Amino acid sequence: MTTKRDYYEVLGLGRDATTEDIRKAYRRLALEYHPDRNKESDASTRFKEVNEAYQVLSDPDRRSAYDRFGHAGVGAGQPGAGPGGFNGFEGFGGFGDIFDAFFGGSTRQGPRPGRDLELRTTITFEEAAFGVEKEVTVERLETCQRCHGRRAEPGTEVETCSTCGGSGQVRRVQRNIFGQFTQVTTCSTCHGSGRTVRVACTECRGRGSKVQERRIQVSIPAGIENGTRVLLRGEGEVGEPGAPSGDLYVVVQVQRHKFFRRSKNDLLLGYEVNIAQAALGDAVQVPTLKDLHELKIPPGTQSGRIFRIRGEGLPDVSTGRRGDELVTVTVATPTNLSERQRELLRELGDTLSTNGHSPEDGHRSANGWFGRIKDAISGEHD
Repeated sequence: MTTKRDYYEVLGLGRDATTEDIRKAYRRLALEYHPDRNKESDASTRFKEVNEAYQVLSDPDRRSAYDRFGHAGVGAGQPGAGPGGFNGFEGFGGFGDIFDAFFGGSTRQGPRPGRDLELRTTITFEEAAFGVEKEVTVERLETCQRCHGRRAEPGTEVETCSTCGGSGQVRRVQRNIFGQFTQVTTCSTCHGSGRTVRVACTECRGRGSKVQERRIQVSIPAGIENGTRVLLRGEGEVGEPGAPSGDLYVVVQVQRHKFFRRSKNDLLLGYEVNIAQAALGDAVQVPTLKDLHELKIPPGTQSGRIFRIRGEGLPDVSTGRRGDELVTVTVATPTNLSERQRELLRELGDTLSTNGHSPEDGHRSANGWFGRIKDAISGEHD
């Protein structure tokens, strides 16, 4: 008498296996040992063994009885054991139905939709900020203009496929000890179209489609970020008759700007001022994406201070709300000074060494020294 193998062992699982683990193991093994796919001598036996194990372990009550009493607890191995019996595979009309039940779809092959395509286009930083209409060139498979997708030379007939009777599919029915199994495949004569031609179109050679080069306008929204994909539905390759065309994805690459950098919807700008401007304050003209903006530098500004210009950033693609421009001020240390500038800086250094107070003789004030320094650096000195 042959000893029955443990059901968990048959499915390659441990006793703590979840319902999903059991389901996945059965899907894999049922395909591996199905007699229509596996021609080894013991495939039928293994397939039956896998199915029997699944019937028990997938049912919570029967699994509990099996865990407590083993094979005796579920009457395994007896004729007609389990709902409908293992031999009949009740609930499954064949391998196609098993496939449908466990893989969530049919083995039928309908008309195939067109392929999606992807290409890249480059825009300037300003175009990304304000939006732009861009023309792109794409090579794609399109319906043949000569035969309009019929595949036949104009003036000749398109006939119903004699192999599949116009369905585009061929059914193959097999019977074995486990029951009846039906396999549905795409017709190899008409390739699923259900039609055949006697005289193929001379333009597309009977394919019904050919590669064409097209120019397409792409609307790129304001505020788009580098690397964003713009979707153009239906602008991909043409599908088989009765199926939709694919989509076109345009990947947008944004060039770097000479001055600006981006942080989400904010613009970042570095701006240098000299030591006189930083110490005394000034009004400077800083660039924005549109024009110049007057920015007030208060007295005593330190290097690294950030000023916010509201509403001068980039718009949000979804809401249109603009970010801000953030200006980081850097105090530049002067180089290549003239002798006069050196002299003034030395005198300034002397006053700063007394915590910025004027000498006791009262002839010069700190502001007077700063004024002279500012004039010297800007070149406005005698």
